[in-house]
Amino acid sequence: MPKDTTDDDLELLGELGVDLTAEPSGQRSAKEERIIAGFEEIERFVEEQGRLPQHGEEHDIFERLYAVRLDRLRESEECRAVLAPLDSHGLLTAEADTSLTLEADLDDETLLDSLGINADNDVTQLVHVRSRQEIKAAEEVAQRILCSDFDDFKPIFEQVQRQLETGERQTLKYQDNAAVNQGDLFILDGQKVLVAEMGEPFVSDYGRPDCRLRVIYDNATESDLLLRSLQRALNKDKTSRRITSPDFGPLFSHVEATDDLPTGYIYVLRSKSDHPFIAENRSVIHKIGVTGGDVKKRIANAKKDPTYLLADVEIVATFKLANIDRKGLEALLQNFFSSVRLELELQDRFGMPVKPREWFLVPLEVIEAVIDKIREGTIEQFRYDSETASLAPSARNPDEIDI
Repeated sequence: MPKDTTDDDLELLGELGVDLTAEPSGQRSAKEERIIAGFEEIERFVEEQGRLPQHGEEHDIFERLYAVRLDRLRESEECRAVLAPLDSHGLLTAEADTSLTLEADLDDETLLDSLGINADNDVTQLVHVRSRQEIKAAEEVAQRILCSDFDDFKPIFEQVQRQLETGERQTLKYQDNAAVNQGDLFILDGQKVLVAEMGEPFVSDYGRPDCRLRVIYDNATESDLLLRSLQRALNKDKTSRRITSPDFGPLFSHVEATDDLPTGYIYVLRSKSDHPFIAENRSVIHKIGVTGGDVKKRIANAKKDPTYLLADVEIVATFKLANIDRKGLEALLQNFFSSVRLELELQDRFGMPVKPREWFLVPLEVIEAVIDKIREGTIEQFRYDSETASLAPSARNPDEIDI
Protein backbone atom coordinates (compact mmCIF):
# COMPACT_ATOMS: atom_id res chain seq x y z
CA MET A 1 0.00 0.00 0.00
CA PRO A 2 1.35 3.48 -0.84
CA LYS A 3 2.11 5.75 2.05
CA ASP A 4 -0.67 8.37 2.25
CA THR A 5 0.04 12.04 2.83
CA THR A 6 -1.20 12.86 6.33
CA ASP A 7 -3.25 15.92 7.26
CA ASP A 8 -0.18 17.22 9.07
CA ASP A 9 1.85 16.91 5.86
CA LEU A 10 -0.77 18.82 3.89
CA GLU A 11 -0.93 21.49 6.58
CA LEU A 12 2.85 21.84 6.49
CA LEU A 13 2.83 22.14 2.69
CA GLY A 14 0.23 24.86 3.07
CA GLU A 15 2.42 26.73 5.56
CA LEU A 16 5.30 26.50 3.09
CA GLY A 17 3.38 28.49 0.50
CA VAL A 18 1.03 26.04 -1.20
CA ASP A 19 -2.31 27.69 -1.99
CA LEU A 20 -4.77 25.83 0.24
CA THR A 21 -7.81 27.52 -1.28
CA ALA A 22 -7.29 26.29 -4.83
CA GLU A 23 -10.41 24.93 -6.48
CA PRO A 24 -10.26 21.49 -8.10
CA SER A 25 -10.16 21.38 -11.91
CA GLY A 26 -11.02 18.49 -14.17
CA GLN A 27 -11.00 15.15 -12.36
CA ARG A 28 -8.36 16.10 -9.78
CA SER A 29 -9.23 16.30 -6.12
CA ALA A 30 -8.67 19.42 -4.05
CA LYS A 31 -5.72 17.69 -2.38
CA GLU A 32 -4.09 16.94 -5.76
CA GLU A 33 -4.63 20.51 -6.89
CA ARG A 34 -2.82 21.78 -3.77
CA ILE A 35 0.08 19.41 -4.39
CA ILE A 36 0.38 20.47 -8.05
CA ALA A 37 0.16 24.18 -7.21
CA GLY A 38 3.07 23.90 -4.78
CA PHE A 39 5.12 21.90 -7.28
CA GLU A 40 4.57 24.47 -10.04
CA GLU A 41 6.20 27.16 -7.90
CA ILE A 42 9.27 24.97 -7.50
CA GLU A 43 9.35 24.42 -11.27
CA ARG A 44 9.17 28.17 -11.88
CA PHE A 45 12.07 28.75 -9.49
CA VAL A 46 14.19 26.12 -11.27
CA GLU A 47 13.40 27.53 -14.73
CA GLU A 48 14.30 31.06 -13.71
CA GLN A 49 17.37 30.26 -11.62
CA GLY A 50 18.70 27.28 -13.56
CA ARG A 51 19.21 25.15 -10.45
CA LEU A 52 17.38 23.30 -7.70
CA PRO A 53 16.36 25.25 -4.56
CA GLN A 54 18.89 24.81 -1.75
CA HIS A 55 18.78 24.65 2.04
CA GLY A 56 20.97 26.92 4.15
CA GLU A 57 20.88 30.31 5.85
CA GLU A 58 22.83 31.92 3.01
CA HIS A 59 19.87 31.43 0.67
CA ASP A 60 16.70 33.47 0.30
CA ILE A 61 13.88 32.44 2.64
CA PHE A 62 11.60 31.43 -0.23
CA GLU A 63 14.32 29.31 -1.85
CA ARG A 64 14.66 27.48 1.46
CA LEU A 65 10.89 27.02 1.60
CA TYR A 66 10.92 25.53 -1.90
CA ALA A 67 13.80 23.22 -0.90
CA VAL A 68 11.87 21.90 2.10
CA ARG A 69 8.70 21.52 0.06
CA LEU A 70 10.55 19.54 -2.63
CA ASP A 71 11.97 17.22 0.07
CA ARG A 72 8.48 16.56 1.40
CA LEU A 73 7.02 15.94 -2.05
CA ARG A 74 9.78 13.46 -2.83
CA GLU A 75 9.18 11.60 0.44
CA SER A 76 5.47 11.06 -0.25
CA GLU A 77 4.57 8.22 -2.63
CA GLU A 78 1.14 9.77 -3.12
CA CYS A 79 2.63 13.11 -4.13
CA ARG A 80 5.07 11.43 -6.51
CA ALA A 81 2.20 9.53 -8.14
CA VAL A 82 0.31 12.79 -8.72
CA LEU A 83 3.31 14.75 -9.98
CA ALA A 84 5.22 12.14 -12.02
CA PRO A 85 3.29 12.81 -15.28
CA LEU A 86 3.86 16.56 -14.84
CA ASP A 87 7.54 16.42 -13.86
CA SER A 88 9.03 17.45 -17.21
CA HIS A 89 12.28 18.61 -15.56
CA GLY A 90 12.85 15.45 -13.52
CA LEU A 91 12.79 17.36 -10.24
CA LEU A 92 11.43 14.43 -8.27
CA THR A 93 14.39 12.25 -9.22
CA ALA A 94 17.13 14.89 -9.56
CA GLU A 95 19.99 14.51 -7.12
CA ALA A 96 19.45 16.83 -4.16
CA ASP A 97 21.99 18.62 -1.97
CA THR A 98 21.92 16.48 1.16
CA SER A 99 24.53 18.44 3.07
CA LEU A 100 21.77 20.23 4.99
CA THR A 101 19.08 17.52 5.03
CA LEU A 102 16.47 18.13 7.69
CA GLU A 103 16.10 15.57 10.50
CA ALA A 104 13.18 13.21 9.98
CA ASP A 105 11.66 13.87 13.41
CA LEU A 106 11.76 17.67 13.16
CA ASP A 107 8.26 18.89 14.04
CA ASP A 108 6.36 21.54 12.08
CA GLU A 109 6.92 24.42 14.49
CA THR A 110 10.64 23.72 14.79
CA LEU A 111 10.89 23.42 11.02
CA LEU A 112 9.20 26.77 10.41
CA ASP A 113 11.23 28.40 13.17
CA SER A 114 14.44 27.07 11.58
CA LEU A 115 13.40 28.87 8.39
CA GLY A 116 13.05 32.18 10.23
CA ILE A 117 9.23 32.26 10.26
CA ASN A 118 7.37 33.45 13.32
CA ALA A 119 4.37 31.29 14.19
CA ASP A 120 3.00 33.33 17.15
CA ASN A 121 2.00 30.13 19.03
CA ASP A 122 -0.30 29.09 16.16
CA VAL A 123 1.53 27.32 13.35
CA THR A 124 -1.29 28.17 10.92
CA GLN A 125 -1.01 31.95 11.45
CA LEU A 126 2.22 32.96 9.72
CA VAL A 127 3.51 36.50 9.76
CA HIS A 128 6.16 36.49 7.00
CA VAL A 129 4.86 33.98 4.45
CA ARG A 130 3.15 35.61 1.46
CA SER A 131 0.34 34.01 -0.49
CA ARG A 132 1.11 32.23 -3.74
CA GLN A 133 -0.43 35.13 -5.69
CA GLU A 134 1.71 37.68 -3.84
CA ILE A 135 4.87 35.66 -4.48
CA LYS A 136 4.06 35.37 -8.19
CA ALA A 137 3.37 39.10 -8.49
CA ALA A 138 6.61 39.97 -6.70
CA GLU A 139 8.60 37.62 -8.93
CA GLU A 140 7.15 39.18 -12.08
CA VAL A 141 7.95 42.70 -10.89
CA ALA A 142 11.47 41.70 -9.86
CA GLN A 143 12.19 40.34 -13.31
CA ARG A 144 12.05 43.82 -14.85
CA ILE A 145 13.99 46.97 -14.11
CA LEU A 146 14.31 50.29 -15.90
CA CYS A 147 16.72 50.10 -18.85
CA SER A 148 19.36 52.77 -18.15
CA ASP A 149 20.66 52.83 -21.75
CA PHE A 150 17.29 52.60 -23.48
CA ASP A 151 18.25 55.53 -25.73
CA ASP A 152 20.52 53.05 -27.56
CA PHE A 153 17.61 50.69 -28.19
CA LYS A 154 14.74 53.10 -28.79
CA PRO A 155 15.74 53.77 -32.45
CA ILE A 156 15.76 50.02 -33.08
CA PHE A 157 12.19 49.61 -31.84
CA GLU A 158 11.06 52.66 -33.82
CA GLN A 159 12.68 51.34 -36.99
CA VAL A 160 11.17 47.89 -36.49
CA GLN A 161 7.72 49.45 -36.12
CA ARG A 162 8.17 51.38 -39.38
CA GLN A 163 9.34 48.22 -41.15
CA LEU A 164 6.33 46.29 -39.87
CA GLU A 165 4.04 49.01 -41.18
CA THR A 166 5.68 49.00 -44.64
CA GLY A 167 5.87 45.20 -44.83
CA GLU A 168 9.67 45.07 -44.79
CA ARG A 169 9.38 42.89 -41.70
CA GLN A 170 6.73 40.28 -40.98
CA THR A 171 5.50 38.55 -37.83
CA LEU A 172 5.21 34.77 -37.55
CA LYS A 173 3.58 32.60 -34.90
CA TYR A 174 6.20 31.56 -32.38
CA GLN A 175 6.74 27.79 -32.53
CA ASP A 176 7.09 25.86 -29.28
CA ASN A 177 10.69 25.90 -27.97
CA ALA A 178 11.94 27.47 -31.23
CA ALA A 179 15.49 28.81 -31.31
CA VAL A 180 16.30 32.14 -29.68
CA ASN A 181 19.42 34.02 -30.79
CA GLN A 182 21.03 37.34 -29.95
CA GLY A 183 19.34 40.12 -31.89
CA ASP A 184 16.05 38.24 -32.26
CA LEU A 185 12.83 40.23 -31.87
CA PHE A 186 9.49 38.99 -30.55
CA ILE A 187 6.08 40.26 -29.56
CA LEU A 188 5.25 39.01 -26.05
CA ASP A 189 2.14 40.05 -24.12
CA GLY A 190 1.64 42.86 -26.64
CA GLN A 191 5.16 44.30 -26.24
CA LYS A 192 8.12 44.19 -28.60
CA VAL A 193 11.03 42.29 -27.05
CA LEU A 194 14.69 42.39 -28.15
CA VAL A 195 17.25 39.76 -27.10
CA ALA A 196 20.15 42.19 -26.65
CA GLU A 197 22.72 39.87 -25.07
CA MET A 198 23.25 36.15 -24.46
CA GLY A 199 25.51 34.91 -21.68
CA GLU A 200 27.74 31.85 -21.64
CA PRO A 201 25.82 28.58 -22.06
CA PHE A 202 25.61 26.18 -19.12
CA VAL A 203 23.89 22.94 -18.20
CA SER A 204 21.19 23.30 -15.55
CA ASP A 205 20.80 21.04 -12.53
CA TYR A 206 18.33 18.94 -14.46
CA GLY A 207 20.69 18.41 -17.42
CA ARG A 208 19.35 20.89 -19.97
CA PRO A 209 21.35 23.56 -21.83
CA ASP A 210 20.49 27.13 -20.87
CA CYS A 211 21.96 30.62 -20.69
CA ARG A 212 21.21 34.01 -19.17
CA LEU A 213 19.74 36.69 -21.47
CA ARG A 214 19.54 40.44 -21.39
CA VAL A 215 16.07 41.19 -22.75
CA ILE A 216 14.97 44.74 -23.63
CA TYR A 217 11.27 45.69 -23.82
CA ASP A 218 9.85 48.57 -25.85
CA ASN A 219 8.48 50.21 -22.67
CA ALA A 220 12.06 51.04 -21.57
CA THR A 221 12.44 48.12 -19.14
CA GLU A 222 14.74 45.10 -19.22
CA SER A 223 15.17 41.74 -17.52
CA ASP A 224 17.81 39.03 -17.18
CA LEU A 225 15.66 36.02 -18.00
CA LEU A 226 16.99 32.56 -18.59
CA LEU A 227 16.65 31.39 -22.19
CA ARG A 228 14.22 28.63 -21.19
CA SER A 229 12.13 31.09 -19.19
CA LEU A 230 11.72 33.32 -22.26
CA GLN A 231 10.81 30.30 -24.39
CA ARG A 232 8.31 29.22 -21.75
CA ALA A 233 6.71 32.69 -21.70
CA LEU A 234 6.49 32.76 -25.51
CA ASN A 235 4.94 29.29 -25.49
CA LYS A 236 2.32 30.28 -22.90
CA ASP A 237 1.31 33.48 -24.70
CA LYS A 238 -1.03 32.27 -27.45
CA THR A 239 -0.60 35.58 -29.31
CA SER A 240 3.22 35.67 -29.20
CA ARG A 241 4.97 36.37 -32.50
CA ARG A 242 8.46 36.28 -33.94
CA ILE A 243 9.47 39.43 -35.87
CA THR A 244 11.36 38.48 -39.03
CA SER A 245 14.52 40.13 -40.36
CA PRO A 246 14.06 42.74 -43.10
CA ASP A 247 13.56 41.34 -46.60
CA PHE A 248 13.07 44.06 -49.20
CA GLY A 249 12.04 41.62 -51.92
CA PRO A 250 13.80 41.12 -55.26
CA LEU A 251 15.81 44.16 -56.40
CA PHE A 252 15.23 45.39 -59.96
CA SER A 253 12.50 42.80 -60.42
CA HIS A 254 9.09 43.82 -59.09
CA VAL A 255 7.45 40.73 -60.58
CA GLU A 256 9.47 37.52 -60.67
CA ALA A 257 9.11 35.64 -63.93
CA THR A 258 9.81 31.98 -64.58
CA ASP A 259 13.09 32.85 -66.33
CA ASP A 260 14.36 35.18 -63.56
CA LEU A 261 17.89 34.45 -62.38
CA PRO A 262 17.92 33.88 -58.57
CA THR A 263 21.03 35.93 -57.85
CA GLY A 264 21.21 35.56 -54.05
CA TYR A 265 21.27 37.97 -51.14
CA ILE A 266 22.84 41.15 -49.88
CA TYR A 267 23.68 40.51 -46.24
CA VAL A 268 24.64 42.85 -43.42
CA LEU A 269 26.48 41.40 -40.44
CA ARG A 270 27.46 42.67 -37.01
CA SER A 271 30.50 41.31 -35.16
CA LYS A 272 30.45 39.76 -31.68
CA SER A 273 34.19 40.31 -31.29
CA ASP A 274 35.47 41.45 -27.88
CA HIS A 275 38.15 43.64 -29.51
CA PRO A 276 37.98 46.96 -27.58
CA PHE A 277 37.35 49.18 -30.62
CA ILE A 278 34.75 46.83 -32.08
CA ALA A 279 32.98 46.43 -28.74
CA GLU A 280 32.84 50.20 -28.26
CA ASN A 281 31.46 50.87 -31.76
CA ARG A 282 29.58 47.62 -32.36
CA SER A 283 26.27 49.26 -33.34
CA VAL A 284 27.82 51.06 -36.35
CA ILE A 285 30.37 48.48 -37.55
CA HIS A 286 28.88 46.31 -40.31
CA LYS A 287 30.08 43.84 -42.89
CA ILE A 288 28.35 44.29 -46.24
CA GLY A 289 28.48 41.46 -48.77
CA VAL A 290 26.61 39.62 -51.48
CA THR A 291 26.30 35.86 -51.77
CA GLY A 292 24.55 33.41 -54.04
CA GLY A 293 24.20 30.82 -51.28
CA ASP A 294 22.75 30.44 -47.80
CA VAL A 295 23.91 33.29 -45.54
CA LYS A 296 23.77 31.16 -42.35
CA LYS A 297 25.98 28.48 -43.91
CA ARG A 298 28.41 31.14 -45.11
CA ILE A 299 28.99 32.44 -41.58
CA ALA A 300 28.99 29.04 -39.81
CA ASN A 301 32.76 29.13 -39.08
CA ALA A 302 33.07 32.89 -38.74
CA LYS A 303 35.28 32.82 -35.62
CA LYS A 304 37.98 30.94 -37.57
CA ASP A 305 37.87 33.24 -40.60
CA PRO A 306 39.75 36.59 -40.71
CA THR A 307 37.08 37.84 -43.14
CA TYR A 308 34.69 37.88 -40.17
CA LEU A 309 37.18 39.44 -37.71
CA LEU A 310 37.91 36.00 -36.21
CA ALA A 311 34.70 36.13 -34.17
CA ASP A 312 31.10 35.01 -34.36
CA VAL A 313 28.72 37.35 -36.16
CA GLU A 314 24.98 38.01 -36.22
CA ILE A 315 22.84 38.65 -39.29
CA VAL A 316 21.11 42.02 -38.90
CA ALA A 317 19.53 42.28 -42.37
CA THR A 318 19.22 40.41 -45.68
CA PHE A 319 17.93 41.59 -49.07
CA LYS A 320 16.81 39.11 -51.71
CA LEU A 321 18.16 39.60 -55.23
CA ALA A 322 17.05 38.62 -58.72
CA ASN A 323 18.57 39.40 -62.14
CA ILE A 324 21.59 41.16 -60.61
CA ASP A 325 25.32 41.00 -61.37
CA ARG A 326 26.31 39.88 -57.89
CA LYS A 327 29.98 40.90 -58.05
CA GLY A 328 29.16 44.26 -59.59
CA LEU A 329 26.56 45.02 -56.94
CA GLU A 330 28.95 44.10 -54.12
CA ALA A 331 31.64 46.32 -55.61
CA LEU A 332 29.17 49.20 -55.95
CA LEU A 333 28.12 48.95 -52.29
CA GLN A 334 31.65 48.68 -50.94
CA ASN A 335 32.98 51.50 -53.13
CA PHE A 336 30.12 53.72 -51.99
CA PHE A 337 31.24 53.33 -48.35
CA SER A 338 34.98 53.16 -49.04
CA SER A 339 35.64 56.42 -47.13
CA VAL A 340 34.49 54.74 -43.89
CA ARG A 341 36.07 51.33 -44.40
CA LEU A 342 37.19 49.80 -41.09
CA GLU A 343 40.98 49.95 -40.91
CA LEU A 344 41.84 47.25 -38.42
CA GLU A 345 44.72 44.77 -38.47
CA LEU A 346 44.29 41.38 -36.80
CA GLN A 347 46.43 38.29 -36.49
CA ASP A 348 45.06 35.06 -37.87
CA ARG A 349 45.49 31.70 -36.12
CA PHE A 350 48.95 31.36 -37.69
CA GLY A 351 50.08 34.75 -36.38
CA MET A 352 49.92 36.41 -39.80
CA PRO A 353 48.56 39.99 -40.00
CA VAL A 354 45.29 40.40 -41.91
CA LYS A 355 43.15 43.44 -42.80
CA PRO A 356 39.51 42.55 -43.53
CA ARG A 357 38.17 44.81 -46.30
CA GLU A 358 34.40 44.35 -46.12
CA TRP A 359 33.67 46.08 -42.80
CA PHE A 360 32.46 49.67 -42.61
CA LEU A 361 31.65 52.27 -39.95
CA VAL A 362 28.11 53.06 -41.05
CA PRO A 363 24.66 52.82 -39.39
CA LEU A 364 22.31 50.07 -40.56
CA GLU A 365 19.60 52.55 -41.60
CA VAL A 366 22.03 54.22 -44.03
CA ILE A 367 22.90 50.87 -45.62
CA GLU A 368 19.18 50.21 -46.09
CA ALA A 369 18.70 53.68 -47.60
CA VAL A 370 21.53 53.08 -50.09
CA ILE A 371 20.03 49.76 -51.19
CA ASP A 372 16.72 51.54 -51.74
CA LYS A 373 18.48 54.13 -53.94
CA ILE A 374 20.12 51.35 -55.95
CA ARG A 375 16.75 49.71 -56.44
CA GLU A 376 15.24 53.05 -57.54
CA GLY A 377 18.15 53.70 -59.92
CA THR A 378 19.04 57.01 -58.24
CA ILE A 379 22.18 56.05 -56.32
CA GLU A 380 24.36 58.26 -58.56
CA GLN A 381 22.61 61.30 -57.11
CA PHE A 382 23.92 60.64 -53.60
CA ARG A 383 27.09 60.23 -51.58
CA TYR A 384 27.78 59.20 -48.00
CA ASP A 385 28.57 62.07 -45.62
CA SER A 386 30.65 60.53 -42.81
CA GLU A 387 30.39 63.66 -40.63
CA THR A 388 26.59 63.49 -40.43
CA ALA A 389 26.41 59.69 -40.96
CA SER A 390 23.74 60.20 -43.62
CA LEU A 391 23.22 60.43 -47.37
CA ALA A 392 23.86 63.78 -49.05
CA PRO A 393 23.42 65.04 -52.63
CA SER A 394 26.38 64.08 -54.79
CA ALA A 395 28.65 66.59 -56.54
CA ARG A 396 27.52 67.97 -59.90
CA ASN A 397 30.77 66.95 -61.53
CA PRO A 398 30.55 63.19 -62.35
CA ASP A 399 34.26 62.86 -61.56
CA GLU A 400 33.48 63.85 -57.95
CA ILE A 401 30.81 61.23 -57.36
CA ASP A 402 31.95 58.89 -54.57
CA ILE A 403 30.84 55.61 -56.14
